Amino acid sequence: MREDGVEQATLVRHTVHDSDVPSLHEPLVPAPAPAHDDVQHLQEGLADDDLQLLAEIATGVTTDVAARHLELSTRTLRRRLRAICDHLGVNTSIEAVVWAAREQLI
Repeated sequence: MREDGVEQATLVRHTVHDSDVPSLHEPLVPAPAPAHDDVQHLQEGLADDDLQLLAEIATGVTTDVAARHLELSTRTLRRRLRAICDHLGVNTSIEAVVWAAREQLI
């Protein structure tokens, strides 16, 4: 504690000595690709409207513009995007667009 009564924080640096943590010189092993059945299951859960929505977002327009093009409210578009992301198990709409593009759905 300082003389004026204010407690001062200290920064402590810890060194990691864990064999499970890869070193900077070891190549990272990519995660295995999902099985064909898993991809098929994910595709079955997406309607044509969902793919159209992802294709619209893939063009780079804002959600407001995409909503207007698809004749939806912005709130509905965002809710549908969230539902698509939840279904695919991704965190963002960009990840959903990338997934759909990799699967050649859009």
